[in-house]
Amino acid sequence: MKISDVKIFRMSAESHKSDTNNWLFVKIYTDTGVYGVGEGSLQYKDLGLIGEIQDFSKFLIGKDPFAIEYIWTSLYRRVTWTGGAVTMSAISAIDLALWDLKGKALGVPVYELLGGKVRDAVPVYANGWFENADTPSEHADAAVKTVKAGYPCLKFYPFKGEYVTTPDRINTGVELVKAVREAVGPDIQIGIDIRARLDYWSAIQVVEELRPYKISWIEEPIQFDNPKLMGEFARKSSVPVSTGEQLYNRWDFQPLFDERAISIIQPDICHAGGISELRKIASAAETHYVSVAPHNSNGPISTVSSLHLDMNIPNCFKQEIFVSFLDRYESVLTNPIPISDGFAIPPVGPGWGTDIDESALEQFPPAPYTPVESEPYSDFF
Repeated sequence: MKISDVKIFRMSAESHKSDTNNWLFVKIYTDTGVYGVGEGSLQYKDLGLIGEIQDFSKFLIGKDPFAIEYIWTSLYRRVTWTGGAVTMSAISAIDLALWDLKGKALGVPVYELLGGKVRDAVPVYANGWFENADTPSEHADAAVKTVKAGYPCLKFYPFKGEYVTTPDRINTGVELVKAVREAVGPDIQIGIDIRARLDYWSAIQVVEELRPYKISWIEEPIQFDNPKLMGEFARKSSVPVSTGEQLYNRWDFQPLFDERAISIIQPDICHAGGISELRKIASAAETHYVSVAPHNSNGPISTVSSLHLDMNIPNCFKQEIFVSFLDRYESVLTNPIPISDGFAIPPVGPGWGTDIDESALEQFPPAPYTPVESEPYSDFF
């Protein structure tokens, strides 16, 4: 069996803070007719990602698709100027497609190729449930609705604005958290994503103000670039700290582990090297007793592949699910993702257990955008 072709597909993403984001998929074909699908969605860098995948495709043609580790290492080690968002996202898309292809060829789910299940279902947390909420009461109503829909763990973004915050903005965010906590009661887990919107001094204030509301974790309270400062923050915080969605490989994560303070890491399977690399990152995290909650703000293959990984790694905390994306996922997947009572499993079948319906993509043509101007974080100053 040899790789015979590589094709790229795009679609507009479900609206989330911006109407211009796209999801990107790769299909890798073989001379036997077996193919696999991957995803490397890299928001607002579509053209760079497409170019990298197209160049890598010249290397892939004629290769053995089962040689996943050889291909991964070659794409990472044998290129000049390796690493970074574009290259690693391209590697991720290719890696995911190869795992799906191998599972299909052998007639087994991907998690079986990884060594089998360590759990029968993956606990999930809901993101995107607050899309139409603005006020505290609207957040409370949306939270209750989401919990009733079967999600006992919620995450949202109550703190916005410039890095150096003000008492008024802190109070606004705290009031949103308070409203949600009072609405859902004490037994529902709540995660707060700061999305690196605060400086160190401001984030410390926020953690103190959140003490009464039994927060399960606080995500990226400060910018991710400085692992020593993130570690120092985590040691001072009374709330467990999570980070890692913008780190791209095991070497990027090592300084965080060295800090011995981060509770949860959040590598993204579409950006951090695919299943091959996330398994290694998860193993490294396990030696430091750190949990893994794969970041997932991408398309449907991101979610499905993350669930296969989660079924296999013993230190999985939870899987992020954008509930606001699920209708669009189902519109393009040939087999939907089973989610019930706060747990999800991969679709049943070989490989991912599902595929991208190419004809369905026509309903969602790629959206145009202007880098920087179209991106949603205009208040990061």
